[in-house]
Amino acid sequence: MRLALFADIHANRQAFAACLDAARARGAERLICLGDIVGYGADPEWAVDTVKDLVAKGAIAVRGNHDNAIGVPSDSMNADAQAAIDWTRSRLSGEQKEFLAELPMSREEDNRLYVHSEASDPAKWRYVRDTADAARSMMATELQITFCGHIHRPGLYSMSPTAKMTSFVPTAGVAVQLLTGRRWLAVLGSVGQPRDGDPAASFAMFDTASREITYYRVPYDVATAAARIKANGLPHWLADRLSIGR
Repeated sequence: MRLALFADIHANRQAFAACLDAARARGAERLICLGDIVGYGADPEWAVDTVKDLVAKGAIAVRGNHDNAIGVPSDSMNADAQAAIDWTRSRLSGEQKEFLAELPMSREEDNRLYVHSEASDPAKWRYVRDTADAARSMMATELQITFCGHIHRPGLYSMSPTAKMTSFVPTAGVAVQLLTGRRWLAVLGSVGQPRDGDPAASFAMFDTASREITYYRVPYDVATAAARIKANGLPHWLADRLSIGR
């Protein structure tokens, strides 16, 4: 089965729609959303309804920290992020808020774990920044492959049977086989707010038969996404950063 994996959509309609089209064009058979459907962007209603409809059709979705903050106020967000959450909360219906609140923190499927932040304590919303963070997450699950997001930058980590760690930044469009002799942590880039210097939206596809993961970058209408953020009175930095991938 060909899985399409999306993380950190952040209510960016233009980016998510472009990624969905790209994934379907590449033969995606099942969609996985690794959290942060809302926050930062200007189309939270559309984003929630889209993921909700995908889940009803068999997709998997887990809860991100911005999704969580809609119902459980967070004291760890910066001012711009908090302003976007407050605005988003005022826009969502009760049914949409309930959908976000009921998303699981993680999901297991075959030999794979799906989680927004990392596996050792998903509710602490820790970032996977280096091999030590990745090792902590991998040691917390018996499953061979973990997929996560949260940091908005793509990365691949592996652990040998002797606990030796390796890491690298995947090249877009180049398949990497997740060898059975190692354990793996695949960190997705962000659909709606990349922070690796590339403004193109990011998603990945994983082939469960060949065990190959391929990261993709998808150009989208950044200008419209940014204009909608400003038009809705959200902090301008949330719009400006889209064009520089920061």
